[in-house]
Amino acid sequence: MGLPKTIAELDRIKAECRSMVTKRASASGAAAIIPAPGADIAADVAIMLELLPAINRKFGLSQEQIDELDPDTKKMILILITSAGSELIGKVITKQIVAQLLKKVGARVAVKSVVKFVPFLGQAAAAGISFGAMKYLGNSHIDECYAIAKRYIENSN
Repeated sequence: MGLPKTIAELDRIKAECRSMVTKRASASGAAAIIPAPGADIAADVAIMLELLPAINRKFGLSQEQIDELDPDTKKMILILITSAGSELIGKVITKQIVAQLLKKVGARVAVKSVVKFVPFLGQAAAAGISFGAMKYLGNSHIDECYAIAKRYIENSN
């Protein structure tokens, strides 16, 4: 799958990715209920290591897909990515990158780690925080990919 050619195709991809993010965020919320220290953070990192590259691939913006583009298209995409300031599009997603991303929502993660040890209510709060943080990060990445692909479509026509 390559770059989207139309806004309709782009909108369909966005909807598919939003659904994927909601499912992964639910898994993150479920992992937050487990009272073992650090289990939820490890689950969040694993989820993001799988989710972010999957979103890139859906939009045709993984490193491998970009490398396969013709030189002019590749140049245009790389300029769009650079101008957007994205650290996640067209790059290999590593644990270090995911850790930095999770630090950006660090206050939520820190609160989640503490509150989950309060019986039941704390676990529910931790699950809600985890779900919200993962949904925010995933949807933000979708919005970045969408904006770059949309600009590409607009510049190609």
